[in-house]
Amino acid sequence: MSAPRLEIRLDRIHHNARTLVQRLAARGISVTGITKATLGSPEVASELLRAGVTSIGDSRIENIEAMRLAGVSSTMTLIRSPMLSQADQVVAHAEVSLNSELDVIARLSTAAAEQQRTHGVVLMVELGDLREGILPGDLDAVVRQTLRFPGIALRGIGTNLACQSGVAPDERNMAELSALATSLESTFGIGLDVVSGGNSANLDWAFGAPDVGRINDLRLGEAILLGREPLQRRPIDGLHTDAFTLVAEVIESKTKPSLAWGAIHQTAFGRQSAGPDRGDTARVILAIGRQDVDPAGLEAPAGLAILGASSDHLVVDAGRFPPAVGSEVAFQLNYSALLAAMTSPFVSRVFTRGSCDDERTS
Repeated sequence: MSAPRLEIRLDRIHHNARTLVQRLAARGISVTGITKATLGSPEVASELLRAGVTSIGDSRIENIEAMRLAGVSSTMTLIRSPMLSQADQVVAHAEVSLNSELDVIARLSTAAAEQQRTHGVVLMVELGDLREGILPGDLDAVVRQTLRFPGIALRGIGTNLACQSGVAPDERNMAELSALATSLESTFGIGLDVVSGGNSANLDWAFGAPDVGRINDLRLGEAILLGREPLQRRPIDGLHTDAFTLVAEVIESKTKPSLAWGAIHQTAFGRQSAGPDRGDTARVILAIGRQDVDPAGLEAPAGLAILGASSDHLVVDAGRFPPAVGSEVAFQLNYSALLAAMTSPFVSRVFTRGSCDDERTS
């Protein structure tokens, strides 16, 4: 097989998704499966749907279009506010989009009328993380105007936390979102189908809160794909943390000094710490770099330590047992590394399916 490559265990993704769907269903919460970290992979999307997610969400309309062309049959939600320039595509390929700007909703309304469609809108509310969202005090005015747009169906409200500023979902901000939903229904005489509490960072709250209130949807990506919660990156009990493995090929394996020599200035990506002088060490270069992956998000196997990376090279301290040129080294990835590796055109993907009874990592 070619390298670098991502080896993707679909059975482990299925297990993680099914487990979270079942646990959250007991709390009255459904799951929107998020595919953005997999570049809208139809294989992953289909696995999520088989595991019981109610719909698929992605941040790029291009990914949604690709999944449609691949035959993925599901309600599709664009989870990043649509660009005005892509409103026609959004209405054509996504049933729902998350929104925070009236100008965008107006353009979606025009596109919906032209295409003789109805487009669903979930209004995003700012609850402290300072990414996208309407301030709570402005929400009534935005809802009033949204209800007037032809071709637009107000599906619900939502929020996003722990992405921009690291603000954790908790009983206070989730109760505020629930109260806003109830207030809107009373004020406008409407029913909201969706009250979307957030993302994988909501899981600690969702499983531990005495009452989840009106929250009935979570948008889950990282927890399903990597088996971890994003607040502390702790493994989630009973889930696989190794559904994705990045494999790279060794292109140089030599013994070299541990310290560079000569006048030292910036590297290609800024200044880098030299580290201690450890004498001669086994130094290995792998054919993968920052153009393919976030090296800070890689976990090397035992006995190896990542020293740094340039555009095309990953440099590793191989200890006492350096791998030979042409051999392969397998790495585990965090969310940032997975997102980059899935996006790189130079990293191939191999989908496999093992036994669902394999031992879980927790």
